[in-house]
Amino acid sequence: MVNLTKMNIKNNILETIGNTPLIKLNKITQGFPCQVLAKVDYFNPGNSIKDRMALKMVEVAEREGKLKPGSTIIECTSGNTGMGLALAAIVKGYKCIFTTTDKQSKEKIDILKAVGAEVIVCPTNVEPEDPRSYYSVARRLAKEIPNSFHSNQYDNLSNRLAHYESTGPELWEQTDGKITHLVCTAGTGGTVTGTAMYLKEKNPNIQIWAIDVYGSLLTKYFNTGDVDMNEVHPYISEGFGEDFVPENFDMSVIDHFEQVTDKDGAVMARRIAKEEGLFCGYSAGSCFQGLLQLKNKLKKDDLVVCIFHDHGTRYIGKIYNDQWMMERGFLEVKTFKDIVSSRASKQKLISVRPDQTVADAVMLMRKYEIEHIPVMIDDEILGAISENGLFQKLFTDPEIKHAPIQSVLELSYPLVDFYTPVEKISNMINKDTGAVLAKEESGMLHIVTKYDILQSLAK
Repeated sequence: MVNLTKMNIKNNILETIGNTPLIKLNKITQGFPCQVLAKVDYFNPGNSIKDRMALKMVEVAEREGKLKPGSTIIECTSGNTGMGLALAAIVKGYKCIFTTTDKQSKEKIDILKAVGAEVIVCPTNVEPEDPRSYYSVARRLAKEIPNSFHSNQYDNLSNRLAHYESTGPELWEQTDGKITHLVCTAGTGGTVTGTAMYLKEKNPNIQIWAIDVYGSLLTKYFNTGDVDMNEVHPYISEGFGEDFVPENFDMSVIDHFEQVTDKDGAVMARRIAKEEGLFCGYSAGSCFQGLLQLKNKLKKDDLVVCIFHDHGTRYIGKIYNDQWMMERGFLEVKTFKDIVSSRASKQKLISVRPDQTVADAVMLMRKYEIEHIPVMIDDEILGAISENGLFQKLFTDPEIKHAPIQSVLELSYPLVDFYTPVEKISNMINKDTGAVLAKEESGMLHIVTKYDILQSLAK
């Protein structure tokens, strides 16, 4: 057997955790007085920074005898911690049961199932102590299932210990001790606190800026020391913000809390992907948005590090989905609906039956000044006719005007979603396809042509 000990080979996937790259941000930081770096932790094997603390919680639990052969790891997770725990469980031979909330992306849930975990989805909009909450369900399962371990990332101090031992030292070494600001979204408190504890030991002047979301109580707690449940309301952002204060927090090592909106975080994540080529998750967008709101506090010689926690593949169906963004008012683009709504005339769709004559269709085109008409029987779309197509046929055979439309039928116009962006519609309209159709929620059918798009873009 070949001796692998002197080769640069990892013994298992867990040995690839950590030592992630620090990458300079260039385009998106124009206008900043200083350099900004991103600690891109989606390079971890589970595609998030949570791999670090997940492995640490497992290792500490093993040393303390809380995890034994055949144990079941139970955790409430927004997805990323679960992924890290699942990787550790695969290598070490444990089972996993995770609870999560119904606001988490489908991708996160599917990924957890793909790595062998059982996932229980719980309602988001209930208080932490409600028996239906994902916190309460995890605690109950840990009591009911023999030989189980509730890792409890919120109050398990191994969480912040992982970042004290790895993330902090990495940042200090990678910046040659020149880091002046750490910017990090705050959820369980493990990343921001553990990293801050190490960096503050090295240089107490380093500023730690925690980024929160509106709807979370952490910012007010930091500012006043009050746990004010009136601050709590539903929010869409994932992976940070809390409706209670986890024990992993040590507010004494944090210098400032800054809140961002759901919309700004989502839009910024998309900008980071397009302008820097870093396909990151929701929290990365929110992290940088928070820094943007604070950039006037920065000076020329500062060196800022933002934590980019996870990968954009976790959010394909959400922040990277145009329709999801538009439905929440996060993406300001014109859609099929906007074109229809902007028309001066609210004329119903003009259509013809296949048994009507070509002359009937020409008369309708002249009357309503239109070039494209769908051919329908009741609500069934059979095809289409166009002014250009009829012109060619009438030019070669004038008598065809007496023929039924069925004999000159062209292909049906594509049927698209009512919220399809104009950019996508324009790509579908060409010399063979002169229009597209869409139904609004009431079932009413509408048509959009090249002329409609030009009119819309000119406004």
